[in-house]
Amino acid sequence: MRARLILEDGTEFIGTAFGATKESYGEVVFNTGLTGYQEVLSDPSYCGQIVTMTYPLIGNYGINRDDFEAVRPYIHGFVVREHCEAPSNWRNTNTLDELLKTYEIPGIAGIDTRMLTRKIRYHGTMKGMITTSEAPLAELVAALNGTTLMTDQVPRVSTKSVFSCPGTGHRVVLVDFGAKHGILRELTKRNCDVVVVPYNVTAEEIRLIQPDGILLSNGPGDPKDVPQAVEMIREILGEYPLFGICLGHQLFALASGADTTKMKFGHRGGNHPVKELPTGRTYITSQNHSYAVKEDSLAGTELEVTHIALNDGTIEGVRHAAKNAFSVQYHPEAAPGPYDSGYLFDQFLAMMETAKEEKTHAKTR
Repeated sequence: MRARLILEDGTEFIGTAFGATKESYGEVVFNTGLTGYQEVLSDPSYCGQIVTMTYPLIGNYGINRDDFEAVRPYIHGFVVREHCEAPSNWRNTNTLDELLKTYEIPGIAGIDTRMLTRKIRYHGTMKGMITTSEAPLAELVAALNGTTLMTDQVPRVSTKSVFSCPGTGHRVVLVDFGAKHGILRELTKRNCDVVVVPYNVTAEEIRLIQPDGILLSNGPGDPKDVPQAVEMIREILGEYPLFGICLGHQLFALASGADTTKMKFGHRGGNHPVKELPTGRTYITSQNHSYAVKEDSLAGTELEVTHIALNDGTIEGVRHAAKNAFSVQYHPEAAPGPYDSGYLFDQFLAMMETAKEEKTHAKTR
């Protein structure tokens, strides 16, 4: 069946439909990963977006039960150059086409993804639609431009209730703004006692859990669409060691008095070089974000830059000069992508251990 990808500026790509047969709208973005399409599909940070894979062959190793980063995918569409209909892998349980059909996500294959990616890089991300309709282009563009991009992605993907992943180590409150399973895996393999809470948790509710530390997760959309989280972080900052990832990094910066801005086309993929300023080391990182902390907004705050992106110089990490809190824009849990930055979870554990020892010493004085 013929499918069409239409952009808000009137550009039309004609290809072949796979996945669900439906009309879907979203922000069109691209991911430069060579592999890991299942993790990309199931990353809640893509909620509301139509994702283009720049690697030309997608679906060749199918879908398996182990590589999901959420219980279900939240993307609004999937764009590939070549869709593999007959995958081959020992872990394969079903096909990409079957997965998209199950969750009513449309896909389009056979288009020039290089042209699409270059267009997004030059003009920036834009609204788009995937459709199998044969309606005139002008009619579909008018319908597309009459839509607005969603702003409630975090409430859509966050847990609706508190749950725990028990462990005998440090108790960590994981604030779920759209947390990937990889974050939970990194914490539980370090034996943390993890309590996952919704995005709109209050500072007082966190205090009742008596954590040793707080982890602010990744998530979709604009951090300024989650003002209640900024207020919560501002109120509790300094009471417990805090670690922010991706959206959690942006929310931590906003709570500390800095500002964020939307990027032209964002960072998405597993090949982004980031320099750690204190050590001078460069790490290849996994990233997925549309917003960044504005460097000039750090003046007058107590935040210090710890990491920068080597491709464009944007801020990739900050720490608080006076409180036990730090954050990174990229994904140290990877999934997909390199696992070079897993040491940041160890730094978070060391921070909690030090804070615990200081509290014990204070009580014995």
